[in-house]
Amino acid sequence: MKMSRETISLCALNKALNRVENKLQNIQAQFTVLDCSMQKLVERFEFQSTTLDNQMDQNEMWASLLEDRLTSVEINLFYSFICETIHYLRCQVLEKLPDLVEALPTLSSILRKKNKNQRIRSAWESVLEKSGLQEENVKALCAFFIVHSYDASYCPVDQRQNYSNDISSVIRNAVKNQLLQHSLLSAVCLVENGKDWGIFQDQKALSKK
Repeated sequence: MKMSRETISLCALNKALNRVENKLQNIQAQFTVLDCSMQKLVERFEFQSTTLDNQMDQNEMWASLLEDRLTSVEINLFYSFICETIHYLRCQVLEKLPDLVEALPTLSSILRKKNKNQRIRSAWESVLEKSGLQEENVKALCAFFIVHSYDASYCPVDQRQNYSNDISSVIRNAVKNQLLQHSLLSAVCLVENGKDWGIFQDQKALSKK
């Protein structure tokens, strides 16, 4: 039985449509792969951009530490708040890890070991979240501590009040770098919002932190 001309044309049309549909599906699959690849590239570029921005902030912060002409009173005031913040952060981590007290004698030991120890890292991240600080804030505070640890003196609370009743204004006027300024303001906020840890007696032990 011979097929009619119309039937043959319809079969040919269906085959052509099927070929077109298959090509469209292949193109769609290719676009999906390309879209995923593009998304990964965008995420990678965003990460690299953030990393570069952080590095620039850190470089500017170190330059600020070396170039700013802070008075001895300003250095001592900032140093004192940083000391109490460092002391607080270490104590909070050790409260969560009492079995590691001897292994973590200083904040620097915590910072060194947190990337290799999941328990220390989890405790550290929990303490940062509770304190309202970020990693970059801690790095900035530690940088100030390193630069000025030899020429700064710790001021007890009563002495600080004699020097200034508005430490936040002193920080904003004296510190130009935004990262360092924000970090110092965060440290002051942490200390002044009820974190009363007493006066440090052992200055030699404190200087090692």
